[in-house]
Amino acid sequence: MARDWLIEGKYIEYCSCDLGCPCESMADPTQGHCTGLVGFKIDKGHCDGVNLDGLSVVATFYFPRAIHHAQGVMHPIIDERASEAQKDALFYILSGADQPVGTMFQIFSVIIETIKDPLFAPITFEWDLDKRRARIEVPRAVRAHSEPIRNPVTDADHHMITVLPDGWVFHEAENVAGFAKSTGPIRFDLNRRHSSMAHVAWGPNGLLHSYEEYKQKFGRP
Repeated sequence: MARDWLIEGKYIEYCSCDLGCPCESMADPTQGHCTGLVGFKIDKGHCDGVNLDGLSVVATFYFPRAIHHAQGVMHPIIDERASEAQKDALFYILSGADQPVGTMFQIFSVIIETIKDPLFAPITFEWDLDKRRARIEVPRAVRAHSEPIRNPVTDADHHMITVLPDGWVFHEAENVAGFAKSTGPIRFDLNRRHSSMAHVAWGPNGLLHSYEEYKQKFGRP
């Protein structure tokens, strides 16, 4: 039976594509394949009666081609502070079970074909959207940080926003420069590649807000 759940929080992604990520414009990945990591920290969340506030989730991934061709591999990393009930709730949400076709986790359930054994570990998740800086660290597994894109001529911060009114992961994201290294089952070392930072709000039917509601809630330009 479908469970009632909510996640509102901070989202970040890193991938092997050039800054700006052609995949978000329906183009092929820069390198032909796509690898990197995604993560989110839950500011407010629940699954039925299980509180999820404050927990973080990270996952490294690899796709041999553009992600819509599937054959993806993923390694989930779950906040070690999660109780057994919270782990069960998170895995239920991440599985895409009982979620409509075209929603975020349902899509991932289709394009991810191999899931590595999950890691339960401490997750450092630092995130400042106004300064366009973030940091994720999982001991002996993942180290990543984001910083503003810099103009190659003037060295000034370059402000770039991706707007996807009909998006399935987020409506709007700050594009930043990403540096990420994974020494776990899916290995990569990304230097000044694409990274996105976004406020997110997801539920059983996908993104909770329309783009107009998103702008009112989070006060973005």
